[in-house]
Amino acid sequence: MPENATEVTAAGIARLAGVGRAAVSNWRRRHADFPQPVGGTETSPSFALNQVEQWLRDQGKLAEVPLRERVWQELSGDSATAATALVRAGCVLLLVRDRPTRWRQLAAASDAQLVELLPVALGEVLAVHFGAPTESAVRTPGARELLPSVPLLRSVAELAAELGPRRTFEFLLGRHLDANPRQYTPTPPEAAALMAALAIPSASTPSAQASSAESVTVLDPACGTGALLCAVPHAAVLYAQEAAPELAALAGLRLALHADGTDHPEAEVRTRAGDTLRADAFPRLAVDVVLCHPPFNERNWGHDELAYDPRWEYGFPARTESELAWAQHALARLRPGGTAVLLMPPAVASRRSGRRVRADLLRRGALRAVVALPAGAAPPYGIPLHLWILRKPVAGERRSPELLLVDTAELSTTGGRDTGGGRDSVDWTTVHATVLDAWAPFDRLGTAEERPGVSRAVPVVELLDDDVDLAPARHLPPPATAGGTAELVHVRERLTDTLRRTAELTPSDAPFTAGAESAGPAPVHRPTTTVGELARAGALVLYAGGSGATADATSVPPVSHVPSAPVPAPPVPVPVPVLTEHDVLAGRAPSGVLPEGVAEEPVRIQEGDVVVPVLGGGAVARVMDAALAGAALGRNLQLLRPDPAALDPWFLAGFLRGTANARRASSYASTATRLDVRRLQLPRLPLADQRRYGERFRALAEFEDALRLAGKLGEQLVQGLYDGLADGSVPM
Repeated sequence: MPENATEVTAAGIARLAGVGRAAVSNWRRRHADFPQPVGGTETSPSFALNQVEQWLRDQGKLAEVPLRERVWQELSGDSATAATALVRAGCVLLLVRDRPTRWRQLAAASDAQLVELLPVALGEVLAVHFGAPTESAVRTPGARELLPSVPLLRSVAELAAELGPRRTFEFLLGRHLDANPRQYTPTPPEAAALMAALAIPSASTPSAQASSAESVTVLDPACGTGALLCAVPHAAVLYAQEAAPELAALAGLRLALHADGTDHPEAEVRTRAGDTLRADAFPRLAVDVVLCHPPFNERNWGHDELAYDPRWEYGFPARTESELAWAQHALARLRPGGTAVLLMPPAVASRRSGRRVRADLLRRGALRAVVALPAGAAPPYGIPLHLWILRKPVAGERRSPELLLVDTAELSTTGGRDTGGGRDSVDWTTVHATVLDAWAPFDRLGTAEERPGVSRAVPVVELLDDDVDLAPARHLPPPATAGGTAELVHVRERLTDTLRRTAELTPSDAPFTAGAESAGPAPVHRPTTTVGELARAGALVLYAGGSGATADATSVPPVSHVPSAPVPAPPVPVPVPVLTEHDVLAGRAPSGVLPEGVAEEPVRIQEGDVVVPVLGGGAVARVMDAALAGAALGRNLQLLRPDPAALDPWFLAGFLRGTANARRASSYASTATRLDVRRLQLPRLPLADQRRYGERFRALAEFEDALRLAGKLGEQLVQGLYDGLADGSVPM
């Protein structure tokens, strides 16, 4: 085997074959010809990618490895770290985009010639985008560094010809972040878009548009991978700093490549590596906007050595208040009148150790708004984070006597707190509209009309007590039922109708009276088959959910859904709804939205598909109707698409829901239970018998939906009566 051959772990093999890791372990035990490990450790071995591909093909488990999957495996198996390899790949992608002719000339040379000539070409391109190499976080790699990565770099350029340089980089970066979730704290694109919209509102006049589009300067002092700056629609200069050098380089490359296809590709990018609080790379900078998702709950942020730093204009933050240090750093880097938007943990609004700084921010008019987001908006996904909107005071300007408080924590499509804060549970369309509708008039007038339970402009004097508690929930108690007793009457009528419908759908007593005087008939033992066998026979096709998931390679030949050349985005992109695992469990419409810029085409739902959650160990299967057609399949879901001539979908879903069936097909890890859908069993029955079963299962599903709706309406009515009696809106 060549020394630089790409290696792949068991997790990578599972991704190639579209199966779980448990299946790979079974293959290793059951098949003597399975490739032997060539590296790694005893507990986490690695295998030669070319040997694994050949074995999967020989076994009929793989038709062909998509180019994007091969490139990812090459990158993750690079002799350098994956992040370092991704930086080198990003440099080449920038060269491919900016100087395609030059790249083609270099690519025609031998590997030895390529690594000698490539650093010069990369240096020229990087200097154009990032300025002096002595200051930039993006360093030109040398020939010795590039030599082991030549096969990867050639493959990356090949993928760029298919996807385009920007989408190629976004795909590889997304895979890298997904593969290392504990190393990074990403800012979701929806949250980033909201923060950018708050800081840079769309201008309505041509002169204002020119000002906002051509001269705005933006800084992110804790940029991570650059998600916040990528959300800025127009900017003259983007400044970014990040403590981790490789992350700073990735952010710079991402921003430079992000300009591909935008209206203002000439925006300058200035990225620096270093600890912002201890070693500010832009000490004399004054920008129009600061966007920041700072690290939370840091204790070692420089409290001891920065006691006399001039940035603490509003008070020296306590050791436990690193977020208030970041807030003051943002204000220090703004021009007078500039706006900063920071994503903060909710404790910052109420911790006693920060009350003096909060009070001074209020007194001097620097803190303009605090917005509570729903749980699941950004990591950590289990708590409702806050947005702080700050503005640097202008000398002589009248201070705002009010603070805008907005609470969107209950605007989750899954019912707020009861969901546990799933990352796919946020109705971002509603959140965006609610926050911007409250902020726009307040930003313009300094006050805004109250929306009970949602938003209110609170006089600063009401907040300057001993606690200076700025948590929106403390000052925006949820209102009683919005429509008063009339709304409660409507809920009661719906509940009455639903209960009547539930009674009509209740299963007849025939199955129960037949065995009422005995233990009932014994279980019927029929010939069975498995989902995996049906997939191999072509009776159904399996798809795995996720952002850009593709068909299971063992079930159907892979089809490239990506055009050979980049397709310009439509002027007004239509958001693609995503069916999440929470939606399937709750029996509701899709609540997620597909992020923009996803490189892979997602699996789209069709009427008659059967969707099964694979985590949690429960027995749930849901048949998709016409209303769900076109939605994308979310993470942790498996979609079964039966051939109508061979399988009835309701028959399929009904037997998949059997408790014993799910138990047989489940595997248990230390933290979760995973369902192996291929092991689920069904009886072998003629299609006519399947349809008779299907009708019974369909009736049970309707009964279940009615019970679920009755429960929700009952809870709504009871809580509304409690609230109405308590506040007097419902008479005794």
